[in-house]
Amino acid sequence: MIGIVAVSHSQRLAEAAGELARQMVPNGSAPVRLAAGAGTEPDGTPILGTDATRVAAAIDELAAEVDGVLVLMDLGSAVMSAEMALEFRMSDVPVRLVPAPFVEGLLAASVAAAAGASLDAAAGEASGALLAKTAQLADPGEDDSAPDGDGTGGAVADGGEPAAVTRRVTVRNPLGIHARPAALIAEAAGGAEVRVRRLPSGPDAAAASLSRLLTLGARAGDEVELTGPAGAEDAVERIAALFQDGFGEVDDAMPGGAVGAALAETPEAPGTPAGGAVEAEPPAAVATAPAVAPPAPGATLRGRGVSAGRAGGPVVLLAPPVAEPPAGERVPLTEREAEAARIGAAADAVVAELADRASRATGDAAAILDATRLLAADPETIRAAGERVRAQGISAERAVWEEASAQEAAVAALGGRMAERAADLRDVRDRIIATLEGRERPGVPDRSDPFVLVAPDLAPADTAALAGGACVALVTEQGGPTSHTAIIARSLGLPAVVGAAGATAIPAGRPVLVDGERGTVRLDPSAAEIEEARGETETAPFDGDGRLADGTRIGLRANVGGAADAEAAAASGADGIGLFRTEFLFLDRHDAPSVAEQTAAYRAVLRPFAGRTVVVRTLDAGSDKPLPFATALSEENPALGVRGLRVARRAPGLLRDQLRAIADAAEAERTAVDVMAPMVATIAEAEEFVAACREAGLASAGVMIETPSAALLAPELLRVVDFVSLGTNDLAQYTMAADRQETELAALNDPWQPAVLRLIRIVGEAGRATGQPVGVCGEAAADPLLAPVLVGLGATSLSMSARALAGVSASLRRTDAQTCRRAADAAAGAASADDAREAAAAILAP
Repeated sequence: MIGIVAVSHSQRLAEAAGELARQMVPNGSAPVRLAAGAGTEPDGTPILGTDATRVAAAIDELAAEVDGVLVLMDLGSAVMSAEMALEFRMSDVPVRLVPAPFVEGLLAASVAAAAGASLDAAAGEASGALLAKTAQLADPGEDDSAPDGDGTGGAVADGGEPAAVTRRVTVRNPLGIHARPAALIAEAAGGAEVRVRRLPSGPDAAAASLSRLLTLGARAGDEVELTGPAGAEDAVERIAALFQDGFGEVDDAMPGGAVGAALAETPEAPGTPAGGAVEAEPPAAVATAPAVAPPAPGATLRGRGVSAGRAGGPVVLLAPPVAEPPAGERVPLTEREAEAARIGAAADAVVAELADRASRATGDAAAILDATRLLAADPETIRAAGERVRAQGISAERAVWEEASAQEAAVAALGGRMAERAADLRDVRDRIIATLEGRERPGVPDRSDPFVLVAPDLAPADTAALAGGACVALVTEQGGPTSHTAIIARSLGLPAVVGAAGATAIPAGRPVLVDGERGTVRLDPSAAEIEEARGETETAPFDGDGRLADGTRIGLRANVGGAADAEAAAASGADGIGLFRTEFLFLDRHDAPSVAEQTAAYRAVLRPFAGRTVVVRTLDAGSDKPLPFATALSEENPALGVRGLRVARRAPGLLRDQLRAIADAAEAERTAVDVMAPMVATIAEAEEFVAACREAGLASAGVMIETPSAALLAPELLRVVDFVSLGTNDLAQYTMAADRQETELAALNDPWQPAVLRLIRIVGEAGRATGQPVGVCGEAAADPLLAPVLVGLGATSLSMSARALAGVSASLRRTDAQTCRRAADAAAGAASADDAREAAAAILAP
């Protein structure tokens, strides 16, 4: 049995969709969990939002009772939350994220699950759930009245013999086969291979496929043929009985009131051909774009950095996709069946290849390769392409092209992150067509020397194939931060830039330098620059000893969000935790966790770092992390509203309980912890926080420097607190008055901005004067070039993702304290962020 997790921004939407699913499967044989909304306001108003921890909890809750979990997302950040949940979950049950329409996909998946479908089969049902609506609203295309096969209108078995079981029934219910009858048919099929066909010559569908049943367009009065192999007699009779009974809708009002009415399809519009579903014309060929001139020597292309790091080398262009097969060729009627059969054989070959790759891959690469394999193995897609061959007489190659084009158009129309999945469909299309044409399947070139791969976009199978190869960086003209290119590049540690316009016009062999942090691709770097970048990536594992070349100790710590992160950080050699984000335990809840619950969670994080420094940040709620039990009902500008420590004014018990839980966890694990408050702007706030920590028995209390006011008051603050830690992400946001979530303002939200560096220097100098520790826990600490500058500005410790520790350590060991200060002065004295980088790089160059 499989379970389903519905991830929605709206609790009400999720509950309504869940109610529809329960109407489809009243016996509860398809367990569904809702991971929706962000809680409720004090007045009970639901808050829109999604959270990965809630999704992970829903998956784990189902894990004990099911063999697999299907996750459906509504839109936008729900997709990102679902992807993040795979990292947070504690169970190992197979999970499939499905790019399906939320409501229709949930209904189709629930019915498939109730019928005993496998995880793959249910995923296929959910993915095809828009077919009925697409068919109903399609523009008129070719006449669908041509007879199938031998022209008799009757079904035949695979071997050409009449089907063992055949029944003709009439649609008696007024609304025809809409969602509820389709669900009843699928349930009654009970896994038997029964097919349902609208007569006299309409399409047919598997009885177990809710999405395909809806594409039949069967209306009241239509005659339908049920066919099945020997042994399916009972299933055919059960389905026939449903038709005879009118699915319980004859001479009765619609069941379920408004819910029942919502399940019915919209009546056929005037002018729609009888039967509703028609085949749309294949999309017109896209005109070839004019050639783009190669970028000028030394030019810098800008895109979006999705995987940090720098690397350089000659450009290798991904081989172009397969050419569009000709449309004019026609296959003789007697050869069409054999031509259609070629599609299944080619798909099987592609599936086998992808399965082999997935078996040799790990982590994200293996999961995405497996998802691509499922796309290639989709039986309904193969069947639909085969039907194009039989009905239109086009070649197998052309049929695959047209079917994939139709699917791609549907996915692209969804927009946003869902549109990024179009590359996956094109990849499967090209692999099957290449197999049909008897030539090598497209993919990443086999090279032994280091190279930078440049492509319009990368399919998941291509990106995953880079593991262990000679590719040192990725550049694409398309894609986004949640594309498979981005996901796998990060998992492989390859610097990557997506959305770099004009990248494919770079001639093959031209050297480039890719900066995955800044999102730049610079042409014609020197051999020394490429070698320097290579040195940043080809570093030995971090040994836990952060220091400069002159022996100056610099604490290199990890940012973590839970126990799993802490264990990974300890394994990587981190010198402690520089930022423990505790809000993971509070988000997506209706009330605050108890002291006991918090204590247990904190102990799990402290345990791997016994004897080492652990800096715990108290709850950073508000802004993009609202809490129904603490934050305001609405704020016009939440980033400047009640967030961080300010929440304690409204809910003082939250801070009191959290500090008590931290103290209890530290005592139980015999670990000394440093505790800091976020979003501090005044001396009074710092004094109140320190007093609260002392009352809870916590000896070391500090504050985050995230506001310009806190940076400017650093000399006074460091006489009140025991340490400070710079959150460079928010400090840049507030200093530059640029929302960090706004892509168009990314250049302003740059820690290299001289104004930001000068504020950091004020804090660093205050730390030197008082002898108090000054940490940096923002993203800036993970930049190997910026790290020595931060040390020169006065940072005594740097905290980052565990993966960045080795590169930063290697960078620091190449320089000394005096050089760090010179680089810091040069960068802070520059006129722009780019000038600051160049000035620091010139001084820090070996």
